[in-house]
Amino acid sequence: MSTNSKAVLDHPGLMTIKACERPTPGPGEVLIKIARVGMCGSDMHGFKSGPYIPPQPGQEVGLGHEPAGVVVEVGDDVTELKAGDRVCVEPGIPCYTCEFCLSGHYNVCPNVDFMATAPNYRGAFTEYLVHPATLVFPLPDELSLDEGALVEPASVAVHAVEMAGALLGKTVVILGAGAVGLMVSMVARMAGARKIVAVDLQQSRLQTARRLGVDTTVNSGEGDPVAQIKEAVGRYGADVVFETAGAVPTVKLGLQVVKRRGRFMVVGTVPGEAPVPFLAINREVTIQTVFRYCNSYPTTIELIRSGALRVSELIDRHFAYADIQHAFETTVSDPGSFTKAVVVVDDSLK
Repeated sequence: MSTNSKAVLDHPGLMTIKACERPTPGPGEVLIKIARVGMCGSDMHGFKSGPYIPPQPGQEVGLGHEPAGVVVEVGDDVTELKAGDRVCVEPGIPCYTCEFCLSGHYNVCPNVDFMATAPNYRGAFTEYLVHPATLVFPLPDELSLDEGALVEPASVAVHAVEMAGALLGKTVVILGAGAVGLMVSMVARMAGARKIVAVDLQQSRLQTARRLGVDTTVNSGEGDPVAQIKEAVGRYGADVVFETAGAVPTVKLGLQVVKRRGRFMVVGTVPGEAPVPFLAINREVTIQTVFRYCNSYPTTIELIRSGALRVSELIDRHFAYADIQHAFETTVSDPGSFTKAVVVVDDSLK
């Protein structure tokens, strides 16, 4: 058996690294030596409580869906990639045959095989990974592999801002100053927003938001956040509100500060039920959910390459792959102590 290993969720709260066979790329596929994997909030939820979609009894569960690495082998019919290419990976494999795929919206494909979730729970925390070449993107020389691992969450931000429509001259509120929220702030600025307000409970994240160019920050745990937000954007509220925290309290807050005829973009994964007071927002407010991304990787890579999307400034924790259990225990127990953590699978790859 060729040397390989993967980290799997033995049960909620325990990750173990086990030996496995090194895969071989088939036609149209490439084999990637994984170098870095970003840690997402959904990974932390999976570690703590199991995946959002429960696996079948006895089914092996991998975590991680933000990988970057180096191509080591290509399958037949692969012409755009070669061994030695530094790459990032779009983790969802759509069916390409349903009405959503055929209309270009493959992110909502009901049959998508997305890493670390149903149906196969194939995680990116592994030494070697096979993936379709059409969903593997070369990294420009200017991008580090750390930045390559952040193309995936950055694509969420790019897609969310695109879905929000024209932001030129508009006021924007971002609820949640984690990695995705901070990237939304940077992309919204590029899209022409004239006033951006970031809201969070963690003062350190708000400091990062100010450093990255947000106009005003509001600590939602201090004073009246609704009053503070409206003082910043105007008495009628914000033109566009992005919920990126994935929490019921931020949904409630967002509905209180979105302007009449404004847009409320739900980017975070909100668990449970979040009641919507329709009488309070019956002023032609648009509520728009945002699911992952589609056709966003090329744009996102170029924005990072140009320096406009400063994702490297979000990475403030690294963990070794061999210490994957410690990595999850640390991030889950103290999520406010960092902005973005990256697992280093192979430190020799640059």
